[in-house]
Amino acid sequence: MRAGFGWPLAAVALGLALAPAAYSSAEAACGRERTLPAGAGLSSWYGAEQGGRRTASGERFDPKALTAAHNSLPFGTRLKVTNLATGRSVTVRINDRGPGYGRLIDLSEAAARRLGTRACGLAAVTIEQVAEAD
Repeated sequence: MRAGFGWPLAAVALGLALAPAAYSSAEAACGRERTLPAGAGLSSWYGAEQGGRRTASGERFDPKALTAAHNSLPFGTRLKVTNLATGRSVTVRINDRGPGYGRLIDLSEAAARRLGTRACGLAAVTIEQVAEAD
């Protein structure tokens, strides 16, 4: 059996993150303790384990780049992603498809670090288009 997060553990973690419960202070910093306002959603992130794989746009995924996956926006679209708990923002470029499980956006590890959401796993965010696809 390999070490790390497997599907069952990820499903359990996602279920716990979305279940109504008392949240730790770390989760509160991620903005998940409140009802999300209109236009907001949950972000997740993916990192080194996906590094070098082809994204849906055909480019290789770089966890150090400020990129993201979105279900419908054109590749190359630039978005301002804002962490609702802290107000911190980062601009990312869409280069992949996803996420699933009712999330709004999947961020690269670098983007999650800039937002302060890497430790959260899931965080409450808003997105705002700042530039159309190149």
